[in-house]
Amino acid sequence: MGRPTAQVGHPTGQVSRVRRLATPLGILAAVAGAFAYVGAVDPNESGHYPICPLLKLTGVFCPGCGGLRSAHAFITGDLGAALEANAIATVGYFLFAVVWVLWLGRAWRGRPLRIALAPAWWWGVGAVLLIFTVVRNLPFGSALAP
Repeated sequence: MGRPTAQVGHPTGQVSRVRRLATPLGILAAVAGAFAYVGAVDPNESGHYPICPLLKLTGVFCPGCGGLRSAHAFITGDLGAALEANAIATVGYFLFAVVWVLWLGRAWRGRPLRIALAPAWWWGVGAVLLIFTVVRNLPFGSALAP
């Protein structure tokens, strides 16, 4: 037998490109939806979101504390307030955007996105999060507290 034929009206290249782009575009839609919700429902007003369990039980700010306020400020265009609420989260928004653009570009060209970080990088990320958490809970690091 011969080669399999493409679907009528859909050359094989276009169908596979649509499939390759579906995941990064779906992730973008989910993230945009979450940011739209946080942008519309202000976390600065009490009663909309639960309190961080670690903060409630211990009084200690976790690395994520202030993340919703940061996302709200970011989506409404107040970068300064976003950094004040949670600097690590704000950096993460930009990092996500860079990785997503790389992912989309590679998917468009039919190449997989491979981010292979050595264990030292993961330990480094963990160390930064730990240091951020400790410093934001000390008196001299109160500028990092939400």
